[in-house]
Amino acid sequence: MQLDERKMKILQAIIRNYLESGEPVGSRTISKYTDLNLSSATIRNEMADLEELGFILQPHTSAGRIPSDKGYRLYVDSMMAEKEREVDELREVLIEKEDRLEHLLKQVVKVLATNTEYATMITSPRYERNKLKFIQLSRVDEHQLVAVIVVEGNIIRNNILEVSEEIEDESLLKLNILLNTNLNGLTLDEINLGMIASMKQQAGIHSGIIGEVLDAVAEAIKCDEDYQIYTSGANNILKYPELSDHARASELINTLEEKKQLEELVEKNSSPENGIRVYIGDETPIANMKDCSVVTATYELEDGIQGTVGIIGPKRMDYEKVIQTLKSLKNELDAIYRKT
Repeated sequence: MQLDERKMKILQAIIRNYLESGEPVGSRTISKYTDLNLSSATIRNEMADLEELGFILQPHTSAGRIPSDKGYRLYVDSMMAEKEREVDELREVLIEKEDRLEHLLKQVVKVLATNTEYATMITSPRYERNKLKFIQLSRVDEHQLVAVIVVEGNIIRNNILEVSEEIEDESLLKLNILLNTNLNGLTLDEINLGMIASMKQQAGIHSGIIGEVLDAVAEAIKCDEDYQIYTSGANNILKYPELSDHARASELINTLEEKKQLEELVEKNSSPENGIRVYIGDETPIANMKDCSVVTATYELEDGIQGTVGIIGPKRMDYEKVIQTLKSLKNELDAIYRKT
């Protein structure tokens, strides 16, 4: 059943206030929770209509109202429909933006190799996700649920949860309310043992599901390890006599083309606090690059979105030019990214 906008806002205000306080909600309180600018008398009339329609209850005379199961159902169905629309829109936007960003990074690393005449690398951005935005539990079949987890940076993760027996709609509804009421907007550090214990207690026989969802949340919030490394200019290595020995050059070029070993550089430069780092000879964490110098920088596109860019050349590389190039690139990438 659909309610008009005013009744829906009043119902939402009653439910949100009741979820926070656990106390019946009166018209005066509701007037502070809506942007309708209605008098208490008008709100009381609307609340009377909501009660007649079965969306709220009055536990005893002269008390405020509390949500009924029917009210919770409308609230959650409305919230889920809105979040599903947001998730679908986010997926479309992110896929399009990721395609454009991949093209941009391939162009950047190619231009960088041409301008410096060294070998270059750049990673796609990784997301240092901090806060949970939304959780949605939905039924796949009688023995499986899917947990859709949306975190800062609008990263979406789907996790399949196995259940021993089918969960009723009302139980699923209450689990969604429990999870979102307690966890939305929190960082991983803020989800403490006391909170987890309380949620599991409230979930009763479904406490195991809470545990699985929290494991999935922890996995979603931690740093994304699924990133791409793009390289260019491997053949520039051959321009420098000290690196052009056939065996040595082959090892270097293979390292750049296979990319797996480059992950060691990325891991050492996974924080913007690292700034620009210079590795000379044996300082380089990659064995095949002990005759080289490597200069890396962490670029940050926006809060929590960062990647690594690196330049590999002989020990006699033009450090001043390379460092200045990386400084300029760090500043320019953010502006370019926002236009993609």
